[in-house]
Amino acid sequence: MEVRIKGIGIGNANPPRLMGVLNISPESFFSDSFTPLELVTTRVEEMLRAGADIIDIGARSTALTAPPITVAEEKERVVHTLQNLEHSGAVFSLDTMYPEVLEAALRYDISAVNDISGLSNERYAKIAADSGLPVIAMTAHNRPGDPTDITSTHTALKEIICRAEQYNIDQLILDPGIGKWIAERSSEADWELCRRFSELKSYGYPLLAAASRKTFIGDCLNKPPHERLYGSLAVLYALLEGGADVLRVHDVAPSKDIVKVFQMMHP
Repeated sequence: MEVRIKGIGIGNANPPRLMGVLNISPESFFSDSFTPLELVTTRVEEMLRAGADIIDIGARSTALTAPPITVAEEKERVVHTLQNLEHSGAVFSLDTMYPEVLEAALRYDISAVNDISGLSNERYAKIAADSGLPVIAMTAHNRPGDPTDITSTHTALKEIICRAEQYNIDQLILDPGIGKWIAERSSEADWELCRRFSELKSYGYPLLAAASRKTFIGDCLNKPPHERLYGSLAVLYALLEGGADVLRVHDVAPSKDIVKVFQMMHP
């Protein structure tokens, strides 16, 4: 099926789309990607020039080692950022799992909802459904990203589809949850998911792939996040071959090059 985010077609015969990460969380595992409030407009302009189709705003780090922040603090970061970006002309998605943050953001110009809790929060799911916006939903049985192998990933994706149907959300993009979201998840589980990514096309929904600079790449290369670009680009190409429709990346310009090469190799 095709999902449209403010006129941008995703899935079916559409080309792969790039989602640039606008990281407004100083607690992020990849500190180089953090953008302070006074620089968000410049950062968005840079990502648009580099080829980003969508900008994903995230105000909370979900890394296991990240210090916690309150929902009120996350909401304040998001609102101030959206106020600064009102005239940017970019297409924004919002990465949050809290209904209070989503409600506040919907007063501004966002075009998609990115829910790492996979529509498991009833209040959140109702707000998302009422908004009429497309929803990106990540695997979550009880916690974001808690599947520990490919079998439980399949189960979690089926759960998302059922939840979306329950709330009459038909503009749905599936995120299989690559990454070490919980302590019990191994790097091998991420490599297996990447190798078998094409299996997930069987559900008929567009797929988002978010592997940029993540732990499993670092474990393979024995390198910290700021030295994982080349490994991330190699994984990105493999995920494109597996059928990824949206690529959520920190590094838009080099990722755009990979997409162009992929399209030449697979006309």
